[in-house]
Amino acid sequence: MKQALLIWCFALSAMAVSAQNNRHNIYGNIGWFSATGTLKFSNKVSAHTELHIRRYDFIPEAQQDMIRVGANYQVKPNILLRTGYAFAETYNYGDIPINGLGRDFSEHRIFEMVQLTHKEGRFDLIHRYMLEQRFVGRYSSADVSKEDEFPMVNRIRYMLRIQVPLKGNAIVDKTPYAAVYDEVMIAFGKNVNANVFDQNRIGLLLGYRFNKTIRVETGFINQIAQFGRLVNGKNVFQHNSGFMVNAIFNFDVSKKAKLQ
Repeated sequence: MKQALLIWCFALSAMAVSAQNNRHNIYGNIGWFSATGTLKFSNKVSAHTELHIRRYDFIPEAQQDMIRVGANYQVKPNILLRTGYAFAETYNYGDIPINGLGRDFSEHRIFEMVQLTHKEGRFDLIHRYMLEQRFVGRYSSADVSKEDEFPMVNRIRYMLRIQVPLKGNAIVDKTPYAAVYDEVMIAFGKNVNANVFDQNRIGLLLGYRFNKTIRVETGFINQIAQFGRLVNGKNVFQHNSGFMVNAIFNFDVSKKAKLQ
């Protein structure tokens, strides 16, 4: 918990420094859709997959597509380790594009994650710490038609998620629940320009667990993202709000499951 508070304090400090500069705020609406799958091989080892389709202006315009895959290791019931790879394609959307040339760009990521969980009465608390090595595509000049440079940018992420059943004392089969989360992202390294504070995301969700295999969630999301470049000498902050829909699948193919 102390580490989480330090990350939050650092994020707030970075935001305060940014607020002292000239800022240009832009506002938009988003619709985010995701499917997450876990394939459990044993009590310790599992595979993880994610597909994200993110839209701008709620649905009509593409914002970003991302695939993330990883390997999980369950150290203890409340400690999960994960490492893996992600590929993202970010599109030219909105009034001011993220890419200075107004072009789509791709990104390759390697990541390491630690997730801690614990209960406080009826509430489940989830702390997710993630470190990313991001290779973000860029164009060396307007004359090239494809990204020809992939400088590495480091990013650390911390997410606190709290969820509670809307009936009973635990989220079990056929249980509706509510969840709230906040995730802050901080960039660091020699290739970081204007966006030490990178993003903050807040979500308010209603979910339903059908059984051990399937859960669905939908609700509100707010995203604040700072551009990695100045526009007309100003820091650009993108404020996006909208809705999100998540589908979560968990498949157990372990020997224990086969014997049941």
